Amino acid sequence: MSRLDDFLRLLCGRFDNTQQLRELGETGGPALPLAKHVNTVCNDRIAGLPADFPGKFVLEESYYTIDGRTHASPHLFLFTEEGEAVKLTSYQLPKGPDGGAVTYETLPPMRWEDLGRSERFTPALYTLRDGVWEGGSVSMFSPVLKFTLYERFSPEALEVTETMEMNGKRTFGYDVPIVYRRTETAGD
Repeated sequence: MSRLDDFLRLLCGRFDNTQQLRELGETGGPALPLAKHVNTVCNDRIAGLPADFPGKFVLEESYYTIDGRTHASPHLFLFTEEGEAVKLTSYQLPKGPDGGAVTYETLPPMRWEDLGRSERFTPALYTLRDGVWEGGSVSMFSPVLKFTLYERFSPEALEVTETMEMNGKRTFGYDVPIVYRRTETAGD
């Protein structure tokens, strides 16, 4: 099995942070949203991929619930092996049939030649250390808007830290990573 397959076996499936929220509630920790991820390989939805295409596209469906309101935030990522590392490259995601956020079930057919990289997002590199994949990137979405991503993936959890800064002041993000635990494996 390749490094990429090992990596995606950890990453794909259904996850949420209900255990973390329960633990934080018991200790009086920081307030976090209820967060869910559904990560699904979607190469089967992309027409025209070369037969020997070395990467896997993953649709990441993210759902954040704050004050009873849920916000969906899907992303299309390409994962490839880069030597001993795995590289995440962000791609532009088409809108759903109703113009809204897509899910794997509503993902419209895509053509390889029509897919475009997200130029604002700096690709992230993940390396394996003691059974844990970790890495991330820093992206300048504009001259004054900085996005920082740091993640750790293990059999126990996906830990995600994302922050957004405008002119050096944090406008989004939390003081602790969101810790996602698996609720279902891919294909369940």
